[in-house]
Amino acid sequence: MNKNDIADIRKRFKLDTDLLTITDIYNVYIRQESNEIFHEESQAFALLEREQQELFMTNFKKVLGGKLGVKLFEVKFERQTEEQTDHAQQLLYEGLQAEEADQWRDEMQHLALKMVQDVQYEKDLVVTFIRGNYFKKTKRSSEESEIDARDEVFTTPFILCSMNQTDLPKRSIVFDFIEREFKSNTMLDPIINLTSPIGGFLFPCFTDNAADVNHVLYAAGKANKPDYQFIENILNGEEVVTAADDKAVFEEIVKQVVGGEVDTETLGNVYEAIYRLTEVEEDEEEPEEPPVIDKFQVERVLKMSGVDYVDAKAVEAAFETVVDDTTYEMKASHIVPSYTSKSIKIETKVANISISPQDLKYVKQVNYDGKQCILIEVEEDTIIEGFKVISEDLLT
Repeated sequence: MNKNDIADIRKRFKLDTDLLTITDIYNVYIRQESNEIFHEESQAFALLEREQQELFMTNFKKVLGGKLGVKLFEVKFERQTEEQTDHAQQLLYEGLQAEEADQWRDEMQHLALKMVQDVQYEKDLVVTFIRGNYFKKTKRSSEESEIDARDEVFTTPFILCSMNQTDLPKRSIVFDFIEREFKSNTMLDPIINLTSPIGGFLFPCFTDNAADVNHVLYAAGKANKPDYQFIENILNGEEVVTAADDKAVFEEIVKQVVGGEVDTETLGNVYEAIYRLTEVEEDEEEPEEPPVIDKFQVERVLKMSGVDYVDAKAVEAAFETVVDDTTYEMKASHIVPSYTSKSIKIETKVANISISPQDLKYVKQVNYDGKQCILIEVEEDTIIEGFKVISEDLLT
């Protein structure tokens, strides 16, 4: 799945739309101190009160929020062995194909039971499973009308899981309108925190309007912090690499090749060259496979950036040292998530500065009066907290 696929299904999670329908919902309550399902409920989604439907829709949309490689990860299922009777791919696929809601619930119950095996949660947990259908309109030509476009849609049955912690309400003083008196609030029922899901997944993945049952889209609760145990033991998935991991690997490989010191112009050229790999023209579609950086691309990028002494052997040796794999590939978007955003950090003991990669050429490290200083070239007046800074000719 690419970011456009995710964005499209995510925005469909709303009521009163014919482009996404939810048929069934199954809620499981798991107590913190026990390794068993404390309570479960399964029913048709349409039977929920409208306010509950709206709360859940917002929650499901939040599960799919975030960037690929940061909070969302396309996970490939490991191959199922003969000994495995509860492989996640099989459970999800059979649940997706189930004709009866009870059969679907039984498959999801098996997944929920896997979640409570040998796991100690920080708080009580509510796991919600839904299944439904997602309808994606075909792209119409300029001659087609909106009605024509709706005649052809791609239909994808799906299952989504959302994991949410519970919180106990704070003790408070309330006003009782019936008895007309102030009293303490004695209702301490757990509140399901639907605003901040701690995890979840979408099955199947889909690319170019085709379902991919060999992958599941896993959602982490925090950026760059996937639950590897959940991915391996619950989803039976292969290891994932975060954007932070790829960025750290790239930086270490470059350091191995060019050393720990580099001028800002060269560094700016490196990030600009990588960004060019991630560019998509306005009239082009998002590529199915995101561009990657391998040992050949690293050599090419460094040479284009002015590091003329780089050779293939040095780059290959760096890959061997850092990741012990000369075929390792890094997603270009992980290294430069957004060229226009302030994603490059300049760290000093005095202050930390964030700057766009293309503006690194305006940054210099200079020696003034025996002290190392950061010099940033600006083309207009500098404003700090609304105040115009007075120019000082200290370096002339």
